[in-house]
Amino acid sequence: MRLLVTGARGMLGNDLVPELASRHEVVGVDIQEFDITNPRAIREIEQRKPERVMHLAAYTDVDGCESQSEKAYAVNALGTRHVALACQKLNAPMLYLSTDYVFDGTKATPYYEWDAPNPRSVYGKSKWAGEQEVRQHLSRFFLVRTSWLVGKKGRNFVDTILRLAGERDVLEVVNDQRGSPTFTPDLSKAISWLIESDVFGTYHITNSGDCTWYDFAGEIIRQTGLKKQVRPTDSQTYRRPAERPAYSVLSNFAYQGIGGPSLPSWQEALKNFLGKS
Repeated sequence: MRLLVTGARGMLGNDLVPELASRHEVVGVDIQEFDITNPRAIREIEQRKPERVMHLAAYTDVDGCESQSEKAYAVNALGTRHVALACQKLNAPMLYLSTDYVFDGTKATPYYEWDAPNPRSVYGKSKWAGEQEVRQHLSRFFLVRTSWLVGKKGRNFVDTILRLAGERDVLEVVNDQRGSPTFTPDLSKAISWLIESDVFGTYHITNSGDCTWYDFAGEIIRQTGLKKQVRPTDSQTYRRPAERPAYSVLSNFAYQGIGGPSLPSWQEALKNFLGKS
């Protein structure tokens, strides 16, 4: 298939483009090629004549979205509308990457694909608005929600912990937010499988298992063998502009239900990321 990937130079795009290119013709675009917030993006996408579009481009600075809500909605909602309208004109299915932040975090069990979103942050609200644009304009789409993304390209939690470990002996990390770390090589393989399935719909895809940020940091320190102490703290002590969901573990129920290959545990994925396997 001829595929178009927006946000191709971002964290996920960095792994997804080569994964797709092993079996398909892939055109990767980013802000340097065209701005999805501009209506001209519709024509720009049409001219490339993709058979399917993987829409990864987004404004993902969760705290930045709180102070720049217009930018958040321009990119995550209006930009997604433009991509969806282009797909509508081309009669091309679209994959839209969404987030666990569309949920409010008040559950104590993993969120199913059918649970009602109730985002608390501007980032979550703008991504939920993007989901609605996809559903409004298209009948054939893959809507993929994921969480706690880690990849080699761009800022990620693993690199942050390793940097801090080089600066101090004791690290304080929040222990009252729980989710599933998801590594871009594994997610890329899952998305590649999904788009070849032709089973359209909404899917949650994460690495298996869950943890708190404190647990995650502790495992990073353990696997790297660093002699550092990790102490638990809470979100009230470490205040951020955007509210984070306290519990945002995603059940991969629908994805597994169509035979999607399970992703490795987040601990195994971390080992691969660190080059320890």
